[in-house]
Amino acid sequence: MNRQKIVAGNWKMHKTLEESQALISEVRGIVRDEYRGEGKVVLIPTFLALPSAVRLLEGSGLLVGSQNAHQEDQGAFTGEISAGMLKSLGIQYCLVGHSERRQYFGETNEVCALKVKSVIRHGMKPIFCIGETLEQRESKQYFRAIEEQIVQGLFHLDRKEFAEVVVAYEPVWAIGTGLNASPEQAQEIHAYIRKLLANQYNEEIASTTSILYGGSVKPENAAALFMQADIDGGLIGGASLKARDFIDIVKAMR
Repeated sequence: MNRQKIVAGNWKMHKTLEESQALISEVRGIVRDEYRGEGKVVLIPTFLALPSAVRLLEGSGLLVGSQNAHQEDQGAFTGEISAGMLKSLGIQYCLVGHSERRQYFGETNEVCALKVKSVIRHGMKPIFCIGETLEQRESKQYFRAIEEQIVQGLFHLDRKEFAEVVVAYEPVWAIGTGLNASPEQAQEIHAYIRKLLANQYNEEIASTTSILYGGSVKPENAAALFMQADIDGGLIGGASLKARDFIDIVKAMR
């Protein structure tokens, strides 16, 4: 079985409801007119826009993801949304462990592990985010950092559960900075991730798991990144807020 190619746009905390609806409709129209590939396209707007996204993308082939989900099914957790609630909207994907959640909201690998389990239990696919800081990169500790996040965040899953996981490698030093890992640097980490998966599970799971790259992906560098042997698409931040840029990245999927 071939690995699924995926480009997902993470809008972060951007766009009002009206602006979101306009961008969703614009992306849908351009994908319909211009994209003939077989890769999956996922839009990940704010919670505010999720119901609109599900409605506006119905029948289009485009999918909808959430930026977060709480690890518990329900309870006194003011301001949070559970995986079950998201599933009831028709959401198909959910980000887990994005570096901004780890940095600003104190999410640990242990918390991320619980979130992954909840997302899978409710029938969605987690996009599990990992990546090293600039300090870890410069001190040559990046392999260790990546391994720790994967082992603690994912390896509690059995093979059937892990088959639902998408991994997204985002070097923290490249997110929103305009910097990006070279295609060769990104490929090195993606190949290492696949090796870890093979050692934990088996070669089949390793070879069929989609591993995305994120970190200042632009139309200008997308093709060079996506042509690498172990890079299966991208988790796109800033460029996903401009329909033309986002679609040009989508079209770089081969």
